[in-house]
Amino acid sequence: MAEYSDIRTGRHCVFALHAHLVFVTKFRHRVFTDAHLRRLEEIMRDVCADFEVELREFNGEDDHVHLLVNFPPKVALSRLVNSLKGVASRRMRQEFPELARHYYRASKLWSGSYFAGSVGGAPLSIVRQYIEQQTRPV
Repeated sequence: MAEYSDIRTGRHCVFALHAHLVFVTKFRHRVFTDAHLRRLEEIMRDVCADFEVELREFNGEDDHVHLLVNFPPKVALSRLVNSLKGVASRRMRQEFPELARHYYRASKLWSGSYFAGSVGGAPLSIVRQYIEQQTRPV
């Protein structure tokens, strides 16, 4: 079970949903410096706040970034990802003109794909065992 501090409440639900997201640059170009990564984190924190998502962890290297997000059930991860990548790409291009040479057609900084993995809670084997052990009413 998630830590109690991770449990959030909505109007009609209680939830602890976390996802690990990874975005890579187009063609895995080595683009980012520490200054770029710091600014990317700020931008992505702002986007997450607009979605009522908590950006718990952020880190990256010169060709990719990792995010750990805590999100409400009303948020579709695909919409969050599209906004994170789109806003970050646009703002980074505006604020760091030297990155323009790494953008591929139509101002694309990021690869079209991404990784999203569910995180937290008990391992699937434990959840499966818990469900199997529930008794049905007679």
